[in-house]
Amino acid sequence: MAWVVLIVAGVLETVWAVALEASRGFSRLVPSLVFAVALVLSMGGLALAMRSIPLGTGYAVWVGIGAIGTALYGMAVMGDAVTAARVTCLVLILGGVVGLKVLH
Repeated sequence: MAWVVLIVAGVLETVWAVALEASRGFSRLVPSLVFAVALVLSMGGLALAMRSIPLGTGYAVWVGIGAIGTALYGMAVMGDAVTAARVTCLVLILGGVVGLKVLH
């Protein structure tokens, strides 16, 4: 169950990162509220998951999921460049996240 919570918390990290950008420096109310709620839930999920998952593994997986999700959102929705180098780097991050789970 801790891994499920950690994965959801990682996805929520993507949500708060996207909402942070959409808030335009906290000048827009709804994205600012989404940011705050997603941030609290993401951090809470990370804290809950780390009751069972070692600190280094849990944090690295959480950050990896958030980084991959945010980068994919940027490429799919925000028009960020999609290059072989960027995709390769994301695949490497994914490999590290999966490796941490498998080796846990």
